[in-house]
Amino acid sequence: MAEAEEELAHAEVLELFQAALARLVQDPLLCDLPPQVTAEEIGSQVALEYGQAMTVRVCKADGETMPVVVVQNASVLELKKALRRHVQLRQARQGGVQHLSWKYIWRTYHLTYAGEKLADDRKKLREYGIRNRDEVSFIKKLRK
Repeated sequence: MAEAEEELAHAEVLELFQAALARLVQDPLLCDLPPQVTAEEIGSQVALEYGQAMTVRVCKADGETMPVVVVQNASVLELKKALRRHVQLRQARQGGVQHLSWKYIWRTYHLTYAGEKLADDRKKLREYGIRNRDEVSFIKKLRK
């Protein structure tokens, strides 16, 4: 009997949490976020508002642009991880392919900014001159 009470309490808490989250994303600052928002996405949006983060627009060859949020002093590797998370969240919401081989993707594609490859994962984005709302291209590597 105690187990059933715990489950009911958990369900009630979950329902309250989702209701509060729905109210939260109606805030003008957060209204662009999807209904199934994650705590990470809310944190990123707040960090953007306070100037602690920036949006890097990653452009694919097909013309799609993905807005990826990273901290102000992010490295190339942190941008790659944020891009991976962005794609995974989008796929989960759309019910698309659930698994991509990111090892294969980074062997086959690279990121460029103003014609320069972002080759050093440890280098900061700002060292390449990347600022808030700048566009980075996602380009297929040429075979040697």
